[in-house]
Amino acid sequence: MRFGAVKLLLAILCSIPALAQGASDFPSQAVKLIVGYAAGGSADVVARIFAQELSKELGQTVVVENRGGASGVVGAQAVIGAAPDGHILYFVASPTVTLTPAIQRVSFDPLSDFTPIAALVNYVSVLMVNAESPYKTVGDIVEYAKKNPGSVTFGSSGVGSASHIAGEMLAEMAGVQFTHVPYKGNAPALTDLMAGRLTFVFDLTTTAMSNVQSGKLRALAVTSSERNPSFPEVPTMVEAGFKDFTYAAWFGLLGPANMPISMVNKLAEATRKIANKKSFKDRMIQSGYIMTDETTDGLRERMRQEGQMFKDLVARIHLARK
Repeated sequence: MRFGAVKLLLAILCSIPALAQGASDFPSQAVKLIVGYAAGGSADVVARIFAQELSKELGQTVVVENRGGASGVVGAQAVIGAAPDGHILYFVASPTVTLTPAIQRVSFDPLSDFTPIAALVNYVSVLMVNAESPYKTVGDIVEYAKKNPGSVTFGSSGVGSASHIAGEMLAEMAGVQFTHVPYKGNAPALTDLMAGRLTFVFDLTTTAMSNVQSGKLRALAVTSSERNPSFPEVPTMVEAGFKDFTYAAWFGLLGPANMPISMVNKLAEATRKIANKKSFKDRMIQSGYIMTDETTDGLRERMRQEGQMFKDLVARIHLARK
């Protein structure tokens, strides 16, 4: 027994330097960046640009792996089960850890099952109508809805999606009733908007630009606190008369719970450097994104606040949690 105990103690003592070296020498192998959405989407595109830059900062290969499904939940689960050694990270679209848990039951706790590392960019939505629509302002839509309850329709990418919640937020703040029409993605909703079968749709500024620039759709307001550089002539929802309507989602970096602080700091600093590179920043801004710089504690608090905001909203609009 005594000899066995000595062997165990020696094994533990020998492992401590190895653990310390693992943290200081991170990364010791290729880093895998999990994206919870299919290849080709906004999250995937930004993740791949970021991965190239992160590889340069870390001096190690960074590969993107798509684990799409269940509004990003499948990708989240892949990261939760990983070792907290920094070699498997989650490039997250914030609704997965703020909105989705308020709408449906998920197998993780956003605040305790992840290590927040850094937010990279914010992205916002823009309320759009058909270019031939009589509505020139958000106020025009609200005024018509007050006189004709239920006749104003809005499309979304599905029940519980960000575009759905945005429409419900507007209805609640304006004290009106809209008719929600869910689709399997925002693309078919936009098709019907262009065909005149819907009143309005909230879409990401990053994907809305082409439809506005082509003259097919008209942008009425953005959901950011300030005007978006991609739509400088378009007012914010606050300017449109809805003082509490401000929301920006974000892309960021999370790791499994209990990551060593040295790894977290190294990744956060690398992300900060990438975000400040002129070539990267220009590319993001031109695509409609807004740079942000929350790291670790600030990002955790943002996740907490946004998660609570959505829980409260879902309760008020009586959207069932499945």
